Amino acid sequence: MLIDSHAHLNFEEFKNDWPAVIDDCQKNDISMINVGSQLATSRRAVEIAEIYPTGVWAAIGLHPIHVFGSSFHPEEFVLKKYRELLESSKKIVALGETGLDFFHDQKTFSKQKEVFLEHINLAKEFSLPLILHSRNSQDGKENAYDEILKILKKEKVFNGVIHCYSGTVAQALAFQEQGFYIGFTGIITFDKTGILAQVAGEISLDRILIETDCPYLAPEPFRGQRNQPQYVKYVAEKIAKIRNLDYNIIVEKTANNAKNLFKLS
Repeated sequence: MLIDSHAHLNFEEFKNDWPAVIDDCQKNDISMINVGSQLATSRRAVEIAEIYPTGVWAAIGLHPIHVFGSSFHPEEFVLKKYRELLESSKKIVALGETGLDFFHDQKTFSKQKEVFLEHINLAKEFSLPLILHSRNSQDGKENAYDEILKILKKEKVFNGVIHCYSGTVAQALAFQEQGFYIGFTGIITFDKTGILAQVAGEISLDRILIETDCPYLAPEPFRGQRNQPQYVKYVAEKIAKIRNLDYNIIVEKTANNAKNLFKLS
């Protein structure tokens, strides 16, 4: 079984064909977690997950680029509404995506941190892992990974995944020590820096998750096209090549990792 640990079939890009995409995935033993970025897409992720007895789950949260005060469709994080959503469905397996993003809008940092802490507290209340987004500033001076690590240590959070990882090896090892998993997307198939390959080669195999982040970040040979959960196999193939392991070993290990983190059944 392949598990795409971070998809967005709840987004507009799939509004006309998400049932067909999921049907094809189920026929080919590909499971997925659809991740919310706002209240509406979080609700949509749950609605989709509730249709399927297995193979489709949801995560709910407010992405840091959408926190109130930003320029990207801002909204308040209304704790009551997210708690109600959590109480309404057993198909929700994580809180997020949440975290910090300095790339688009540094002026909202304090608000982003406030909302991040609310996600952390809600995740503790419902005993759920976190799905974290982290992006540094464009000039590289503000490091979101370091800030998130400080918060996780201070708040004693040991359960979650750093999705779409693009940090350093040292930071990845620090997240691993904190109990977090590292999520790799299609970027690893076209990364020319070699940093992601180094990260994938040095962290524990027990801490690797594979994901598409579809409809974004399509891997080679589909770069520039709409991404979809079926393409998660290309991420697995690349990691297998990096670690000099059989593809099926990577598929099995990453699926087991996702099952362990998100308590999938």
